Amino acid sequence: MCDCDLILASWGKVESNLAGYGGEVLTRLFTEHPDTLKLFPKFVGIPSGELAGNAAVADHGKTVLTKLGEILKAKGSNEVIKPLATTHANNHKIALNNFKLITEVIIKVLGEKDVWDAATQDAFRKVMGAVVNEIDSVYKQLGFSG
Repeated sequence: MCDCDLILASWGKVESNLAGYGGEVLTRLFTEHPDTLKLFPKFVGIPSGELAGNAAVADHGKTVLTKLGEILKAKGSNEVIKPLATTHANNHKIALNNFKLITEVIIKVLGEKDVWDAATQDAFRKVMGAVVNEIDSVYKQLGFSG
């Protein structure tokens, strides 16, 4: 079984609560890495104590996990990654390290929620390593030093 298939075997659990898990992921990202909050201008005015349970944060978290599901289902296809990398370089100016940070946060949250076991967490880390490398390749093509 390839790494994407291992992750996808439990992805239905994630999809059953995209906004819930997504909101927790973003809240944890902002809490553990406060500098990342500035990358999301629409959330900057939300007091840190109100990030958890905020509908806008949960909605954006849902978007993040939905796109991640598309990447996993496409087995990390460049056709899915390239448009994402392009908008994150040109529009959002997201440095490559932030993809690594959110990867670890996703692993923590889904591990703590007993959605992913250790093998699935390791598989996700490997898949995201390849995805981040592909994003880096697109960034270089675009001349973005993220």
